[in-house]
Amino acid sequence: MKLKTDLLVQPSGEISKKIREELKEDVNTRYKDLAAIKEWLRKQPHLPDEWEDMPLLTFLRGSSFSLEKCKRKLDMYFTMRAACPEFFTNRDATSPELREILKGKLQGPPLPGVTPNGRRVTICRGVHPSLDGQQITDTLKLALMVGDVRLMEEVQGVAGDIYVLDAAVLGPSLLARLSPTIVKKFMICVQEAYPVKLKEVHIINTSPIVERFLTFVKPFLKEKIRKRIFIHKELKDLYKYVPQEMMPEEYGGQCGTMEELQDQWTQKLIEYRDWFKAPGSIKANESLRPGKPANYDELFGIDGSFRQLSID
Repeated sequence: MKLKTDLLVQPSGEISKKIREELKEDVNTRYKDLAAIKEWLRKQPHLPDEWEDMPLLTFLRGSSFSLEKCKRKLDMYFTMRAACPEFFTNRDATSPELREILKGKLQGPPLPGVTPNGRRVTICRGVHPSLDGQQITDTLKLALMVGDVRLMEEVQGVAGDIYVLDAAVLGPSLLARLSPTIVKKFMICVQEAYPVKLKEVHIINTSPIVERFLTFVKPFLKEKIRKRIFIHKELKDLYKYVPQEMMPEEYGGQCGTMEELQDQWTQKLIEYRDWFKAPGSIKANESLRPGKPANYDELFGIDGSFRQLSID
């Protein structure tokens, strides 16, 4: 699929070399590993027979080239696509519902460059304090759509992700509309089904509401991720982790404005419109899973836990 715009600057030189070392990526054997994953996929009756090479390579990188971990992630990814229609259907960025969020409710663009240690930075901020329950779900859907684009477009790979959350517009009404079930499903997708190496979460423009928000979200986070959340009282403290010059202009940087970046990523999602509409078969078919089909209530731990899938 030929696309019009390259929004992600790919790491090169020494940074690229460091990333490969961190991801345990051997350029001499990575395509052998890719072939092994493709062969495994063909043998799983409940999973798609084939998928593009680029996202599979991204999954290998996100699994530090552990074939077993990659298989677990892929199985969870395809399972979530079937289990969470609220996130994985109606993914047309030109629809009135998604356009309203993209244009006037929330911004969440990945930044073009990477940090000196090879990490991709995404900044999320509200631009309107009022979101209803469906708009919150659609916002999480859009975040996973951006994640899918990155499966295709992180061509060289990155050494992890940094998320900066600007809490200036986080209000009590939003907190009241958060559904524990929806948040839990989203967190399982991010932590178990996508090849994301979440290194740091930074919260800026904090307020007392942020503490309540974190209290709500933390039960759904792995312990290691809870320890990677940093709250900054001043913007300059963030620059110790993310170089100032790679930030948007609103945050003292030089990579354009948040509105420009958001518009570019909105266009990117529209460019992928056919890809988002087509992948009805890119999901698990539980009726064909060897052994016991996944029980979604058990999978999402409606009783309070999260259960791993068993993988052949």
